[in-house]
Amino acid sequence: MLPYADIQLPIVTAFVPIQASVIVVNDLITAALLAAQFWVVRWTWLLVLACGFLFTGLIAVPYGLVFPEGFAPSGLLGAGKETAAQLSLCTRLTSPAVVIIAILVRGSRETTGTWQRSPGWIIALSTALVTAIVCGLTWAIVANDHILPWIYVNRLHNNLDLLLPIIALTAAAVVLLWVRARSVLDLWLMVMCCSWVFDLSLVVLANSRYTLGWYTGRFFQLQAVFVVLLLFLSETTALYANMARAAIERRGTRNARQIAMDAMAASIGHEIRQPLTAVIVNAEAGICQLKNAEPDLKEVHATLLDIAADGQRIKEIIGGIRTMFEGSTHDRHLLDVNKVVRDALAAVDLELRHQPVIVKTDLDSGPLPVLADNGQLHQVFLNLITNALEAMAPIDRPSVLRITSGIVANSSDIAVTVEDTGVGIADKDRSRIMEPFFSTKVAGTGIGLTICQVILKAHGGSLQVGANEPYGTIFRATLPMSGDE
Repeated sequence: MLPYADIQLPIVTAFVPIQASVIVVNDLITAALLAAQFWVVRWTWLLVLACGFLFTGLIAVPYGLVFPEGFAPSGLLGAGKETAAQLSLCTRLTSPAVVIIAILVRGSRETTGTWQRSPGWIIALSTALVTAIVCGLTWAIVANDHILPWIYVNRLHNNLDLLLPIIALTAAAVVLLWVRARSVLDLWLMVMCCSWVFDLSLVVLANSRYTLGWYTGRFFQLQAVFVVLLLFLSETTALYANMARAAIERRGTRNARQIAMDAMAASIGHEIRQPLTAVIVNAEAGICQLKNAEPDLKEVHATLLDIAADGQRIKEIIGGIRTMFEGSTHDRHLLDVNKVVRDALAAVDLELRHQPVIVKTDLDSGPLPVLADNGQLHQVFLNLITNALEAMAPIDRPSVLRITSGIVANSSDIAVTVEDTGVGIADKDRSRIMEPFFSTKVAGTGIGLTICQVILKAHGGSLQVGANEPYGTIFRATLPMSGDE
């Protein structure tokens, strides 16, 4: 298009109002999606991007109203000849500047620039601030149109001194995104910035409105605003599809695990019932024999031997159950505890999205190696995290889940703590919380923490429970660090 950018085309006065309307709707939707993403992950740079899209969406309203021959020969709102061009210049200058600021705010790590407080009020405050800026900027440009630098004069010339620095700023945004790109969103932001560069290049060579370059530049503008929205719509669709699939798989796994637990409980009950019945019968027979005036001591002795044999059989059955956790190590591998914790958090991602919980992780920066069964260790952390979420479900104060990991001081053990701000555990129940079939939950089975304790003991570790301040509970799981490099 560059060699033909200056070719004059028919004047379509409705083109700019239509374009402005599309930009308003598109950018406001994109700003809302970015704000929703910020609400979930609390990354400040997403809020900066949301404010940028909100600004361009709102300022497109006065731009469409003041554009000459759009709604009136000289535009509405008392606009002058350069008002529309000045508003357009603000959009072209602000957009790449916001992208650069967002990437600089993000820093080099995802944990950098994370908003720790409630996101609702900062989103509302940002929206009000951007709206006020747009209104104030529109008023200032309309009121001072005659003293601002000119861009278009009678549709014949443009001011290169203003446009070339904006092109350089936009190119700088592309380079910064290229250097610091970490996600798909960064890639499509680069596409958006490249479209801005193409648009500005055509504007420089077009020299007037309603030329081939001018119309083509407006199409590049529309392409730029659609890029991020289409990305979010496609990613959101894929995300919810994956979440639904994961929820179905997790529900199936949970049902299968429940069936397996029921089958195991029935099998244990069946195996223990027979020797336990024999113990009871022999004990009653021994009591009856002792009530006789002259008890047969040989029979009593034989009865006690039978009771001891049946008790030994029950002990062997229970010991066989424990060997499921501690009798075999062929499935144990060298694992990074931090990775197991992250996998457990990912498994409850759906619950975290539905329950307003602030998740704070302070995992050790280096790997924490342990020789363990991945499935069993995953089950321990998943159970502790699920218990924390259930404990915080009924409260109306801020829910905070904090998970930390590190090496215990003066020791070679690894400690992982799971803290919540939930209802907590009463002092009288804290000493019994690890006992089998004891639960503080109405629908609890009372075996989850017992299994966690058995698994950790089988791996040479332990599980402790304590009170969190000012609310909630702290569970601390310790495991021996593996010396295998």
